[in-house]
Amino acid sequence: MRREVVIHVVHRCADTPREESATNQKASGRNHMLVEVDKHGMISHARVRHARSPQIERGKRTGAITGIVVHQTDADTLASSLNSYKNPKANGAHFLIDKDGTIYQTAAIYQRTNHVGPLKARCLATARCEPRDFAKVGVEGMHQIEMRKPPGERYPGNMEAIGIEIVGRARLPAGFRAAGKEAELTLDELRGRRGIYDEPTAAQNQSLSWLVSVLRESIRIDSEEVFRHPLVSRKNPTEAQGANWKMQVPTP
Repeated sequence: MRREVVIHVVHRCADTPREESATNQKASGRNHMLVEVDKHGMISHARVRHARSPQIERGKRTGAITGIVVHQTDADTLASSLNSYKNPKANGAHFLIDKDGTIYQTAAIYQRTNHVGPLKARCLATARCEPRDFAKVGVEGMHQIEMRKPPGERYPGNMEAIGIEIVGRARLPAGFRAAGKEAELTLDELRGRRGIYDEPTAAQNQSLSWLVSVLRESIRIDSEEVFRHPLVSRKNPTEAQGANWKMQVPTP
């Protein structure tokens, strides 16, 4: 028989998370968001539908989960993203949130997926370094430098981050006309540069807030370790700009 548990994972690559009983939680006076997570890393809850896509999983994590990265799919429909996840070696995140707020788990949380690109230097945001420090290394060089730092001193990468995708597309502004070298780009390339992502729906933000709360509480992720994708990597700056994961949500 299944039990509803709060998981506290120290080594996320372990098969079975540790459990704490609801009785002990009440006795300690803590108000936890309770969810069940099986040994594979799949959430069992009425708000989460399973749509696991093995093609996007890249093997068990070798370190702790330390952050969450919020994305948008650049697709109009949930089906489009789910279909793309069926392709060999497809990239994707652990969760998808449809426009009506329905949450789909598409990868086990103990599995790494490729959803974060080359990392930006977090020290630039905290004024602990300067752009000139990376002037000669390029994008990949900066990423390699960052990956030598411990989590917390850098942004979470694919090994440490849970990815959440919100269904939404980047669209070129009305009347946009490419000029100069941009006129040689494909429509998708133009959207990547100049497109503006859809604003998440109210239902999506409600579900995002619930999901982030559940994951943070269950895995003990610091509130400062939840990021929009463009902050941690080089993506369209409007991606997930309207994402709000701090709305008040009921428990569980």
